[in-house]
Amino acid sequence: MTLGYAKHNDIDEDLHSRQLAVYGRETMQHLFASNILISGMQGLGAEIAKNLILASVKSVTLHDGGIVELWDLSSNFAFSENDVGKNRALASVQKLQELNNAVLVSTLTTKLTKEHLSDFQAVVFTDLRLEKALEFNDYCHTHKPPISFVKTEVRGLFGYIFCDFGWDFVMFSEVQGMTELNDGKSQKIRSAKPYSFTLEEDTTNFGTYVKGGIVSQVKQPKVLKFKPLREALKDPGDFLLSDFSKFDHLPLLHLAFQALDKFISEFDCLPVAGSEKDAEKLTSIAANINECLGEGKVQDINPKLLRCFAFGARAVLNPMAAMFGGIVGQEVVKACSGKFHPLFQFFYFDSVESLPVEPLDPNDFKPLNSRYDAQILVFGTKLQKKLKDAKVFIVGSGALGCEFLKNLALMGVSCGSQGKLTIADDDVIEKSNLSRQFLFCDWNIGQAKLTIAASAAASINSQLKIEALQNRVGPETESVFNDAFGENLTVAINALDNVGARLYVDQRCLYFQKPLLESGTLGAKCNTQMVIPYLTENYGASRDPPERQAPVCTVHSFPHNIDHCLTWARSEFEGLLEPIYPTRDNLERILECLDRGKCETFQGCVTWARLRFEDYFVNRIKQLKFTFPEDAATSTGAPFWSASKRFPHPLQFSAVDPSQLQFIMAASILRAETFDSPVPDLVKNPKMLAEAVEKVIVPDFQPKEGVKIATDEKATRSAGSVDDVAVINQLLLKLELCRNNLSFEFRMKPIQFEKDDDTNFHVDLIAGLANMRARNHSIPEVDKLKAKLIAGRIIPSIATATAMATGLVCLKLYKVLDGAHKVEDYRNTFTNLALPLFSMAEPVPHKVLKHRDMKWTVWDRWVLRDNPTLKQVIKWLKGNGLNAYSISYGNCLLFNSLFLRHRQRLDKKVVEVVREFAKAGLPPYRSHLDVSVACDDNEGNDMDIPPISIYYH
Repeated sequence: MTLGYAKHNDIDEDLHSRQLAVYGRETMQHLFASNILISGMQGLGAEIAKNLILASVKSVTLHDGGIVELWDLSSNFAFSENDVGKNRALASVQKLQELNNAVLVSTLTTKLTKEHLSDFQAVVFTDLRLEKALEFNDYCHTHKPPISFVKTEVRGLFGYIFCDFGWDFVMFSEVQGMTELNDGKSQKIRSAKPYSFTLEEDTTNFGTYVKGGIVSQVKQPKVLKFKPLREALKDPGDFLLSDFSKFDHLPLLHLAFQALDKFISEFDCLPVAGSEKDAEKLTSIAANINECLGEGKVQDINPKLLRCFAFGARAVLNPMAAMFGGIVGQEVVKACSGKFHPLFQFFYFDSVESLPVEPLDPNDFKPLNSRYDAQILVFGTKLQKKLKDAKVFIVGSGALGCEFLKNLALMGVSCGSQGKLTIADDDVIEKSNLSRQFLFCDWNIGQAKLTIAASAAASINSQLKIEALQNRVGPETESVFNDAFGENLTVAINALDNVGARLYVDQRCLYFQKPLLESGTLGAKCNTQMVIPYLTENYGASRDPPERQAPVCTVHSFPHNIDHCLTWARSEFEGLLEPIYPTRDNLERILECLDRGKCETFQGCVTWARLRFEDYFVNRIKQLKFTFPEDAATSTGAPFWSASKRFPHPLQFSAVDPSQLQFIMAASILRAETFDSPVPDLVKNPKMLAEAVEKVIVPDFQPKEGVKIATDEKATRSAGSVDDVAVINQLLLKLELCRNNLSFEFRMKPIQFEKDDDTNFHVDLIAGLANMRARNHSIPEVDKLKAKLIAGRIIPSIATATAMATGLVCLKLYKVLDGAHKVEDYRNTFTNLALPLFSMAEPVPHKVLKHRDMKWTVWDRWVLRDNPTLKQVIKWLKGNGLNAYSISYGNCLLFNSLFLRHRQRLDKKVVEVVREFAKAGLPPYRSHLDVSVACDDNEGNDMDIPPISIYYH
């Protein structure tokens, strides 16, 4: 059975822009030519297939001879209750095909043979017995060319991956080289320091160095020699470590999965959950295998860990499937493309600390003939009920949000009578979303993300109690997400892509003392953070350093890389080169539009565009060279044009230059759009457009003496001029004259930059501006896609990293809802699938402040009821040894002990003072207000105390 159509002649940049930002064109072309087999279509197989289909491989073949059981519905999002009893591969194919019709998705339900494997570049097995795996791996390893082989399993809270990409797999790594010596050949480096390096090549016979020279990194191939599975089992080498607190688990898990395979061979079944007898059998088998390992045997077999492994061996949990689906999906991409470093060769992982703290009775594991039975086999019925009754708030329904909705629906979260899942977002679906936000299809473009995502989640599990609120979460919507909403929550999950919104949700979770599960992705990287009341610090407690900005003088006059050119181009597009002091600049631009730059015909727009070209790329460069000639020196006598500065050259306009004519076309069309002028067909005809350009009379330009050009590289913003006020007044007079000369019908339409519409000429203009400027300074130019990625500040994103992050978060959700875990049971994670790197660490505990017999943390707020006066608040604090000298409500100062007139307010209710002086209308949905108090102790030491909630109803 085959669905879909494979047409990959060209890369759809609108669809794949975020993925292209990670992989590049060459890798995408490799993926377009790759045929993948996935054998085993329980939850893990479905997750791997999803990620590869979204990545746009050529074809995915789904293999499985088994049938859908009811408990499969807790891990495979493609199954419904109507599929129970059907073949797993056939039941999965339709929904998986809908993810991307450009990928051929087919099924194979017969017995798999070695001969089948030769049709594929990579094969993945998620439920294959070891004996057969050895046979298939031997075939793949010796095949010419080798077939990349991945064997992976998830068993309860345990999982592993084995990769064998052949005896001579070639991948690429960064190796420094010097490309301008200047024969274009890369040079190896013998040693490197922060500001210098030494070449391996002997340079003593080289000519005398004069100046200049650019160093860049050159990618060199690296050959990896993989061991076949048969050898790797006996000599696994170093295991990839993810959690340093579990370094002793890895060799034991290597043993445990082999013991499980032998258990199945001997007893023709998997261990029964809760069966001590089966756990003992598995432990005994593991011990016997261990005795045969000689020097490589495990010194300390942990029976408790093996017991947990045996109890959950029958279950495929959705969070584990999501996490491993992300990792394996990325490994297959590496296998097909050589992009990034592959996993070499074993990876073992467990999340045994996710189990309930309270020991479970064997009866707790008994299946209930429900779709959640696999989860019950691991966690018991009590935790399953907590999952079903949880009240969860997801903020965002993009890539992370879609994955979270799928995971929670499969886990049964908010699917009980007391449960409720609320999701908020105000965004709409765009074409670029479809390559990683898998709940959306191409026919959903333009619709609200929230509505489609909620509907898709409900189709995965009809028991899901979901409410979709098309609101942005922020101070302006606190009437929607009010106190009653916050106090009723069990947990909040951020699925956001901006720091400001994350910080706001973080503060609300602090206020209501609710757990916040935080995650984010950037290309192949992902991170998760657990924010747990009274255990960990909050999200806002630690901040990333601010993004480094290029100096204004570099961007404006001395660019030395394409990023500087694109930053300048984006600023010119928006009309705001100096955002901190926009007034004078805005007036000058308005005057330019209404006076000398006014365009009443399309020829006028062409004239404007041609003169812009002359100003930007000819006149300004001539002035720069005049002010700073090539032999200019700094105040210290050093050459001015040294280090990163590139001596510029003015351009000579040519209508036969396609890049220059493209710039004129884009600029003319957008100028016409702002004046609401019709665009004639001549723009589509290069010859006719060139003729229109030739009509433009370009005035001569002579550089001027005394022109000041900023050279301070420490400045990241322009400073205002002392004569700005006088100039602004003159501009206002000129604008008044222009306004009197305008017709009543005159209108101008501003343009808002939109990066994801390739037909609107926005990116064309920015690319043209940047590339012409790059040409001025001998900087390599970029194509339109690269310009779009950089100028549009597009965040690189791929489905594999998103799946990995959300799987990890949902593993932590088990702990949160259990409610009895200590801080050492939680993990914050950082992952880079490109390396690959998995780093897990215990969260930073919250800081505890003390005063007398009082203790408080960032999670606390003090509550005063019965509508107190200011005097009563101060008296209550005084009774606790705290002397209040300032009380504020937001930005309004309610009381300060230094102001005599404030003493008249002491007998007033706090709420009355707020209404009178803060001019704040207290909303009816609030029963209290929060004040900040500055105080010191009796020794005069400032005390940082929690906010105080004043209840007035």
